[in-house]
Amino acid sequence: MNKNTLQIKSITRDSIPAALQKAQQYRALGLGAEAESICLDILACDESNDEAIVLLLLALTDQFEKGPADLAQRANALLPKLKNQYEQFYYEGIICERRCKALIHQSGLRSRHHAYEFLQRAMYCYEQAEAIRPKGNDESILRWNACVRILQRYPYLEPNENNDDLGVE
Repeated sequence: MNKNTLQIKSITRDSIPAALQKAQQYRALGLGAEAESICLDILACDESNDEAIVLLLLALTDQFEKGPADLAQRANALLPKLKNQYEQFYYEGIICERRCKALIHQSGLRSRHHAYEFLQRAMYCYEQAEAIRPKGNDESILRWNACVRILQRYPYLEPNENNDDLGVE
């Protein structure tokens, strides 16, 4: 087989519910790249499928620690496709929070300022989402609290008072 002549095959609309379930299963197993592939297939068939957009965004963030460098950019590009401002703020917060966590695990103290900046942006987004959240939806509060706990757990995370360019990013 010549890989240059291989083509992606299309799925049918009828298979989308099962494909969504399979993508969720792969995410639950920690297989973000597999979930990403399925979501791309779903979106090729139904580009406005909200569940697939969210699952793709989450599958991309699942890979932040060890995946390709363009994952955050690709996840951020999905934000305008989300159906409302609450989701846009909430999922931007998720992206920033997960970038912070990836930096902590990859670089530790070396990237403390950048990790802090991502966490601050996540908290800002969660506050914005909280202000416009649907009644009975406290997800943004739960994420805000998780960010506060990250700051408590990693006291070395701090703002860059000197505006030093640390070369991380």
